[in-house]
Amino acid sequence: MPHSNKRSQSSATVRLGASPTTIQDIADIAAGARVTLCPDAVDGMRKVQTLLLQAIEANRPIYGLTTGVGDLYTVKLQPEDISRTQLNMLLSHASGMGTPLDPPAVRAIMATMIKALLQGCSGVSAGLVQTMSEMLNRGVIPWSPAKGSVGYLIATSHIGLVIFGEGRAWYEGELLSGREAMTRAGIAIKAPGPREGHALISGTYEITGIGALAVHQAEQLVAIADVAGAMSLEAMKGNSRGYDERLQRMRPHPGQAETASRLRSLLSDSQVLAKHRDHRLQDALSLRCIPQVHGGVRDALAYCRDVLTIEINSVTDNPVFVIEDEELVPLPGGNGHGAPTALALDVLAIAIAHVSTMSQARSDRLTNGHISELPPFLMGASGANSGFMIPPYAAAAIAGDNRSLAAPASVHTVTTCANQEDHVSMGVSAAMQARTAADNLADILTIELICAAQGLEFHRPLRPGRGTGAAYDAIRQVVPPRDSDRAMYPELQAVRDLIDNGTIAGAVDRALAVNV
Repeated sequence: MPHSNKRSQSSATVRLGASPTTIQDIADIAAGARVTLCPDAVDGMRKVQTLLLQAIEANRPIYGLTTGVGDLYTVKLQPEDISRTQLNMLLSHASGMGTPLDPPAVRAIMATMIKALLQGCSGVSAGLVQTMSEMLNRGVIPWSPAKGSVGYLIATSHIGLVIFGEGRAWYEGELLSGREAMTRAGIAIKAPGPREGHALISGTYEITGIGALAVHQAEQLVAIADVAGAMSLEAMKGNSRGYDERLQRMRPHPGQAETASRLRSLLSDSQVLAKHRDHRLQDALSLRCIPQVHGGVRDALAYCRDVLTIEINSVTDNPVFVIEDEELVPLPGGNGHGAPTALALDVLAIAIAHVSTMSQARSDRLTNGHISELPPFLMGASGANSGFMIPPYAAAAIAGDNRSLAAPASVHTVTTCANQEDHVSMGVSAAMQARTAADNLADILTIELICAAQGLEFHRPLRPGRGTGAAYDAIRQVVPPRDSDRAMYPELQAVRDLIDNGTIAGAVDRALAVNV
């Protein structure tokens, strides 16, 4: 499951600790950014752990620490059993199946784990998060199968094994035993301390890390979808009156107004639109309703961004500990249930499906000479050449996949753990569906962009708008106009690379930032 995050600054450094952590921070760490730890947060962890050790000496009953977990919460453990129990928890819970998660996903999950543990409510040692940050900074990527999580427990267990010299990990391109990977990277292997197995697996870290990457990519792609849609409008002699600010004020959804404003900017100074201003009274919905559809998606994304940002900065362990009157107070609870993020990520997959289907409709329209008023399949010399006939087929297939991925995952909750955990979130499935859908959307937009750029060839020497013209120029740097058939797939990949590495977005942003 290849996923790209090339726009993030892998040379950046992200500090985790007391200050709020953003979705962009998680995406940067996933892409390779270094991690530093806030000293005050590390000190706070030490105080809680000191009191936790005292509670162990007093043999206080604490779930998952002096007792078993899940349906075994009534089984009492002796102090000498605690360390072994923590490792056993990871060994037994590391039950993933299938192909492994990609490195950005694993790094994103680890970043959310570190952020949560640094808040000092889990009772683990500062050495645990220091080891994890060293793993991120030195390139030790735990191997974890992608399948098997109902919302927690799986990837985090495989990650935890490597911390303690078990499991498997990637290091410098090799898949090694966890112990060998850590040794080669020069990272000391620690023995698990109190709660240091349980705390690693109890939170919503898998949902949050993968979900943050899905939100991050989707936000970037909605902006690209605006560009693709605006280019298609120009290529088909469309009518931009539907983007009028006065019309948007009559239905003031924030995303709709933002999208219409962006479209007006992208199309400003368009010689193509100016010439054909009165060509058609009203366009098809895939052109006329870009503000309404992309705008609705933007509003959904705002909801998802808020939920994921809250979750990144939350403590979702169970139990957690607070200090009151210098006493340690354990708080068992349900913050590890992934319902808030699972629901949001289901919404995200649905939103992505809408953008996907609308883009595919425009690609099909561009290549349909019966309605586009462009040459059939965008080829001036048709008949002997198929031109752009088939890329919209690919877009149709991938958009169909995204509609399937939009089926909510969170409704498929089941009973687990001998009825003790009888309503699970299925949030990891929701996160993975949303992330896969976002990756698919990039392919769908690639097809629309390459078709729209070809459509604009038939309006030369008229220039597109400021933003659309910048995108067109960026595409033409890697893909020349097509006047006869040649291999399509390398050029599709070249345009996809322009999306992934931020070239199109950067060119458009620079063009729109120029003072008129």
